[in-house]
Amino acid sequence: MGRKGRIIAFFLIVIILGGIIGSTTNSIAKDIPLGLDLQGGFELLYEVEPQQEGQEVTDQMLDGVVEALYQRVDILGVNEPRINIEGDNRIRVQLAGVDNPNEAREILATTAKLSFRDTEDKFYFDGSQIVSGSAKQDFDPETNLPVVTLQLKSEFEGSEYENLYDVSSTILEKYGPDGRMVIWMDYEKDNTFEEEINKPDQGKILTAPGFKNGEPIAGTDLMIDGFETVEEAKKIADLLNAGSLPADLKEIYSVSVGAQFGEQALNKTVFASIIGVILIFLYMIAYYRFPGVIASITLTTYIFLILLVFNLINGVLTLPGIAALVLGVGMAVDANIITYERIKEELKAGKSIQAAFSAGNKRSLATILDANITTLLAAVVLFVFGTSSVKGFATMLIISIILSFITAVFLSRLLLGLWVKSRYLNKRPKWFGVKPDHIHDIAKNEEVKPHFFGKTFNFVQHRKKFFIISIALIVIGAGFLLFRGLNLGVDFVSGSRVEVLADQPLTTEQVEEHFNQLGYEPEQVVLAGDNQEIGIARLDVLSKEEIAEINTYFVDQFGNEPNVSTVTPKVGKELAMNAVKAVIYASIGIIIYVAFRFELFFAITAIIALLHDAFFILALFSIFQFEFSVVIIAAILTIVGYSINDTIVTFDRIRENLRLEKRVKTFKQLGDVVNKSLMQTLARSFNTVLTVVFAALMLFIFGAQAITYFSFALIVGLIAGTYSSLFLAAQLWLVWRGKNIDKKPVDYRKKKKPEGPQV
Repeated sequence: MGRKGRIIAFFLIVIILGGIIGSTTNSIAKDIPLGLDLQGGFELLYEVEPQQEGQEVTDQMLDGVVEALYQRVDILGVNEPRINIEGDNRIRVQLAGVDNPNEAREILATTAKLSFRDTEDKFYFDGSQIVSGSAKQDFDPETNLPVVTLQLKSEFEGSEYENLYDVSSTILEKYGPDGRMVIWMDYEKDNTFEEEINKPDQGKILTAPGFKNGEPIAGTDLMIDGFETVEEAKKIADLLNAGSLPADLKEIYSVSVGAQFGEQALNKTVFASIIGVILIFLYMIAYYRFPGVIASITLTTYIFLILLVFNLINGVLTLPGIAALVLGVGMAVDANIITYERIKEELKAGKSIQAAFSAGNKRSLATILDANITTLLAAVVLFVFGTSSVKGFATMLIISIILSFITAVFLSRLLLGLWVKSRYLNKRPKWFGVKPDHIHDIAKNEEVKPHFFGKTFNFVQHRKKFFIISIALIVIGAGFLLFRGLNLGVDFVSGSRVEVLADQPLTTEQVEEHFNQLGYEPEQVVLAGDNQEIGIARLDVLSKEEIAEINTYFVDQFGNEPNVSTVTPKVGKELAMNAVKAVIYASIGIIIYVAFRFELFFAITAIIALLHDAFFILALFSIFQFEFSVVIIAAILTIVGYSINDTIVTFDRIRENLRLEKRVKTFKQLGDVVNKSLMQTLARSFNTVLTVVFAALMLFIFGAQAITYFSFALIVGLIAGTYSSLFLAAQLWLVWRGKNIDKKPVDYRKKKKPEGPQV
């Protein structure tokens, strides 16, 4: 293929990609189901309990509950419900886009166990004798009020009574013409007819009809009356048709998001994401010139592929998931930056465009692979130990890492390679951002001294200052953590968190007053939102009845459904333990991998550096008293992955330079190698952190309030991660490894394989 052929091939590939992306992205994005936090709805975690003493929760019972719940969800008309069994006795229900969360909650958890008794609560038969699907809402021909009609089986199965005629005859014989057949919903042994019938809404008694003319019921049809509205009668009919639950459900965790919150979160976060991605594209083009254009094309393809894969796996897009996508763009840039920096180095050494392209690709591949695998480890740990929204974030992050590697390594090299092999870029180093006067004569074999914006720095010389700064900051942070602690969210300490959205700015006093009117005294009230229109209150654990009351009150007051998160002490303890396990397992996995790929000294100093970064997030959350939730753990683990990514790039260059030196005998020699490596990777570290911070900063400034603290944690962690890679990890390795260098030189010479068979 000639010069023109390769360039034509490039434009054909770009046009085809552009056509596919432009024509299908919109439909793909629309098909991806949105999570609760982006369209409203709620998530419930139920603990399944047997209805009879001594009974055990079995797989069959759990399957029966899930089946019954799906039937009830059909009543609500919810699209794409998610009902999953977790562990031995738990079921998680996620319903997005629910119009009436109070009604949905009641329909889901109501056991709907129908029983037919007399006025002394003697049991005759239950709902199993109802003909399946026969219940329907109708109107009483005499009063025209809404009723529920249903049909019973002509012969009762497994009952001591033959049919409805037999039951009604028995009641009439026992009580005479005044006898009544009492129809109960969810009767319990402590309930009595006298107590329930006197309640304003008749409590658990649906109806207690007498017998016309004092005669037994001859047919199989029954009518339940006493309903005030058609909706109420229809709900009972639907519940009867759905059947009773084979077990009791105890609500132990819940998250409810108002539709207005979801819509606002989606619009804001998409806007922030677009700005973040555009800034990354502009910076890459400005700094790397033509390769920056190639990077923008591959990153656009990368975003499209993420949406496509997420759609194919039927993933649910959440607010943290969008953040992971944008963050993934920043991380995908890193693979391009590593390659482009290596190409620039080779060009400055005097190599031709083609030779520089080949050498740069070859030398950057292992670094990119190591960096991505360690980030992937952190993402997998997040998926295993995270809650639903965190799992959404982890899923998106895992997909992002894999696809960023594919697009950055293969597509970028393919597209740039077409131009390089066409020889059109020969004698055009400026297209790569390299000035001609910076290029050395390769014949003279001169060493290319690394610099950053024309300057060189001696990091190693000032290592003690960096250690002192880190120690001082750690002491200050530890002081705040010790005396002020963290402002732990309800995820970790249990309780309820209520967010109310008003159409005007609020004050903490106004929010407190509203809750006082409902009879609650919030532990804490803070304001959020662009105009302080969101009031956030912390309360004790709320029951579903109390949540319904709060929902109704604030809809009447502000016209918006509040967000309500409730975590019981049991679940709060589990979430805290899972967070600790996640950090520990991620650290262990990274130590093992880095020790295997490099050496134990590198692994230990890398872990010290990433713990240093995680600590600063904790310290700043303590200083500012921002709410610390499970989502912040996701941010910390992301930073753990990013920090080790950054550190590995530096370590990889140190190892490469040590192999070039072959044998290092003095501390000064080792220090020179480390400093040279840091200078060589400085531009990469600076550009990568800048592009990822662009994304995180846009999310922080323009994104939804729900991910404000998450974005803040990312920004802090990204800056701390770059600092620790440059000024801490490599310097610690130098001090540790160089301690006994006089006795044991650093030797990175490759051992020769023995020739021929050995005895």
